[in-house]
Amino acid sequence: MRPTLLLLILLSVAMSAAAQLMLKLGVSTAQADAGVAARGTAFMFSPWVMGGLGLYGLGAIVWLFVLQRVPLSAAYPFVGIGFIFTMLIGVFVLGEGISPGRILGTLLIAAGCVCVARSVA
Repeated sequence: MRPTLLLLILLSVAMSAAAQLMLKLGVSTAQADAGVAARGTAFMFSPWVMGGLGLYGLGAIVWLFVLQRVPLSAAYPFVGIGFIFTMLIGVFVLGEGISPGRILGTLLIAAGCVCVARSVA
């Protein structure tokens, strides 16, 4: 796989992980005791949620560019890297806990992504 395409794949996946962080920050600010309609409205108008959805959209455009040039069966496994990025964001940015099982699972995902990357001509 050409380095430029690999970088575009990683960019799209990183944008998706960053969008997850933005969505989490946006929904975390809504009042838990508010009604469903009030929370839904707060979600829709949260700058974090709007930014996260926008970032998802930009990431999708990058992904479409990738799919035009890379076989789907070669590109899609890299979406698994998003699990790694998102877990790291949760731990280091949000201060979430992490278990040995989660670390092992994430390492297995990473190993699978390496195997796929090396198998692509």
